[in-house]
Amino acid sequence: MAWLTIDRSLQIPLIRQIYKQLRTKILNGELSAGYRLPSTRSLAEDLEVSRNVVLEAYDQLLAEGYLEGQQGAGTFVAEGAYLKKKDKIATFIKDDSTSKKNNNNIIDFRSGIPALDLFPRKQWGQLAKSVSIETDHSLFGYDSPEGRIELRSVLSDYLLRTRGVECHPDQLVITTGATQALTLIAKLLISLNDKVIIEDPITHEIQTIFQSYGASLLPIRVDKNGMDTSQFPHGIKTAFIFVTPSHQFPMGGTLPIQRRIQLIEYARKMDSYIVEDDYDSEFRYEGPPVSSLQGLEPERTIYIGTFSKILSPALRLGYLILPPTLIKRCRELKHFSDLHTPSLEQLTLSLFIREGFLEKHIFRMKKVYRKRRDFLKEQLYNEFGDKVKIHGDSTGLHLIAEFDGIHFTDILLSKIHDDGIKVYPVESHTINKGLYSNHIILGFGNLDEVKIANGVAKFKKSLLTK
Repeated sequence: MAWLTIDRSLQIPLIRQIYKQLRTKILNGELSAGYRLPSTRSLAEDLEVSRNVVLEAYDQLLAEGYLEGQQGAGTFVAEGAYLKKKDKIATFIKDDSTSKKNNNNIIDFRSGIPALDLFPRKQWGQLAKSVSIETDHSLFGYDSPEGRIELRSVLSDYLLRTRGVECHPDQLVITTGATQALTLIAKLLISLNDKVIIEDPITHEIQTIFQSYGASLLPIRVDKNGMDTSQFPHGIKTAFIFVTPSHQFPMGGTLPIQRRIQLIEYARKMDSYIVEDDYDSEFRYEGPPVSSLQGLEPERTIYIGTFSKILSPALRLGYLILPPTLIKRCRELKHFSDLHTPSLEQLTLSLFIREGFLEKHIFRMKKVYRKRRDFLKEQLYNEFGDKVKIHGDSTGLHLIAEFDGIHFTDILLSKIHDDGIKVYPVESHTINKGLYSNHIILGFGNLDEVKIANGVAKFKKSLLTK
């Protein structure tokens, strides 16, 4: 049968080669319904392969309905196996391998990325190995949507001790990062056209998530102390108030107790929930971490935490702490979202916290990040002098740089990128545009001093040649 070919240089098994060629010819109509195929013996001889190879290829096509066998008569192409071709629409897949290689040479001041090279691999690896080898075999099955009790218990103790969060382990839902937590909140609380009070600026991704579930955003401008609670609207029912009180993103302010009380009193009056995103407050460089808002009003506050900034985004581990009235529904939504968060990682993290490794890691990394923050500030002042003002650098993995007389337009940002530097405009996170066109976000968590120095120098050179 000359219209079938065998290529022994390919990695594709011979059975698969025969099956695929016959299947394609049947689908294309080259072999029409009722066509009688050669016997397995004669085809095997023609192709110089074992008869068993042809038998298995025929059997696969018979099982999938392409062929039918007639006792004593042979094997035939089945009715209804022809699929009419559609006109092909040309599609082009961009080969971004070159751009990825080029990106390796870019100094990226992205915020929220921890020092990836300083992840505690040894301790994590030892604990992960222990979990994989020593735990009961049931761990490898399906698990509960709210997460392992081992992790929820150790987390509730840890958060009370370090953040002043008051919760029972049953109030915790373990998520695959903060993004899933935000999505679950949107599903829980937002109906079409509901109002949501939100900081301005705030992460663009958060705005998109809430709006995608039908929310109408009511932006409240922030200042050096975070959300300006005096600007809350009167007489408007809201689904919830979203706030980053310990370290406002991106501007970096910390909400003082007076504003926290105003926020709580407003939420009580309007019968609204408060959503507190506590994304990186462990890394506070002036004094101890600020206590959570949730500890002041646990019955009305939904608390979001993540390990992406503390340890690694690759872990995909975060959590929600919910008022009791929302627990049952949230667990149901989590179940239908992904059944459960990976169990092995949960147990490894629970051991990592229980053995004290997490707090040791945070203590160590605070020293590293403080040094990198101070070095970045020093380089900015050396290169730009009084032309730059720095904001929001008391906590976290980024700071805000404000430049006199510079507006970070798309054209300028593209040029800076072409010159080997990636910076992030505050304007991309604003709802009301035009107030922060001369502000950029500079992350320093994943940049050593050499990259910071080179990055700031290149950045200045790029601005001077604009």
